[in-house]
Amino acid sequence: MTVKRALPDRSQRLRRSVQLAFLLLNLWIGAQFYLFVRYFESGGQSMHVSRPAGVEGWLPIASLMNFKVLLLTGRLPAIHPAGTMLLIAFLAASWIFRKSFCGWLCPVGTVSEYLWRLGRKLLRRNFRLPRMVDIPLRGSKYLLMGLFVYVVGRMSIAGIREFLESSYGVIDDVKMLNLFRELTFTGGAVLAVLVAGSVFVQNFWCRYFCPYGALMGLVSMLSPLRIRRDQDLCIDCAKCAKACPSALPVDRLITIQSAECLGCMQCVASCPVDRALFLSGPRRKRVPAWAIATGITVLFAGAYFYGLASGHWNTELPDAVYFQLVPHANEFGHP
Repeated sequence: MTVKRALPDRSQRLRRSVQLAFLLLNLWIGAQFYLFVRYFESGGQSMHVSRPAGVEGWLPIASLMNFKVLLLTGRLPAIHPAGTMLLIAFLAASWIFRKSFCGWLCPVGTVSEYLWRLGRKLLRRNFRLPRMVDIPLRGSKYLLMGLFVYVVGRMSIAGIREFLESSYGVIDDVKMLNLFRELTFTGGAVLAVLVAGSVFVQNFWCRYFCPYGALMGLVSMLSPLRIRRDQDLCIDCAKCAKACPSALPVDRLITIQSAECLGCMQCVASCPVDRALFLSGPRRKRVPAWAIATGITVLFAGAYFYGLASGHWNTELPDAVYFQLVPHANEFGHP
């Protein structure tokens, strides 16, 4: 049988472009939110900017609370609605395009990827934990996800509304910012361990501890897309398995159905044989990388524009509320 060499693959260039664009968007949101907070902390003496609603994408628990209220009542609470719109968009992306939020959009995942690539460049390799350690650690993120889902699931609708409308709930985004601005020794040590772990182990945080990624992974199990290997064309070079950041045995499976698959297509890009490995849709139809990039962009933009048009994007509160609460954010404990 004649083996046809694969054409140069540009999927990773496209994926990294999408990752970088979303990372820059988050940095812009972070800078705008910092200026917004400083305005109220300074008593109105610094530059005034509008609160960027996109910061609510960093409030997954509040978004999960709002999502429950929306499902049970058909109404989305007025506090942090943008976070819920983004959560729905990311869940939809994972359902349709596998765990694409983690592999294509997540800024933490992007930084993590650059860290392990740095580690590979410096050390000429990344490390994989022994199976007896790897499997229990991977369960940690599902345990954390289960804990959050359990807590939110037990809360009543009235309890959720009371939480979100409390002083803590209104400015939990400010408290999140302060967590990094006023990093404690313990927080710094944890962050250092996560950064160091990400240099040595591929996707250290994402693989072992991210509950958001665990949720996206479970939803991705329902995706109609699969990485598929053609046994007749495969030359058993195992380059796909070596390239997989989730350490999946791509070279030994016909289809990849794992919740750990990021839909990043790094395995496909590494395959030297044309059509031996590909992202497959229904009826084994090949799905190109540009279709994923386009799809997740449409979902993200759709959530933004629908939220704006429906009045479910900005948290509308008077400046007087922020003047009263923001300077004293650290004084409010969890309800």
